[in-house]
Amino acid sequence: MDNYTNIIEVKTKADKAYEALTREIPFWWTDMFEGSSAEVDHVFTIRFGENIHKTMRVEEAVVDSKVIWYVEDSMIALPELKNQTEWIGTTIVWEIEKRENTTLLHLTHIGLKPSVECYEICSNGWLQFLSSLKLFLETGKGTPYKG
Repeated sequence: MDNYTNIIEVKTKADKAYEALTREIPFWWTDMFEGSSAEVDHVFTIRFGENIHKTMRVEEAVVDSKVIWYVEDSMIALPELKNQTEWIGTTIVWEIEKRENTTLLHLTHIGLKPSVECYEICSNGWLQFLSSLKLFLETGKGTPYKG
């Protein structure tokens, strides 16, 4: 149970959160986006410059409720990391919880544990891009990585 988890509360509707996770990734995560993340079995790749990429398959997409991505390929080519492919085989679960005037987004990155070499770098990355996602959903303008 020591997988990376985080919850953010966002002043938005569940359908907008779902759209951001399925159709609007370049607006909050990275503008270096290829493929499609809209439906089950779609495959997409995100890049952070030339040295970092992640390719994911949409495993589940329940409208306004849940999105699950399975990481098929990944390279985090940073000199401080010995194992640069630790994301391969991990699963990213987004659960969308409707509240009265807000939406809670529960993120669980199954396989990203404190024992993983990139845990500190990757959990800090998640904090950065969760903040961008919240900003995007509340203001229409996130702070994605710009390639």
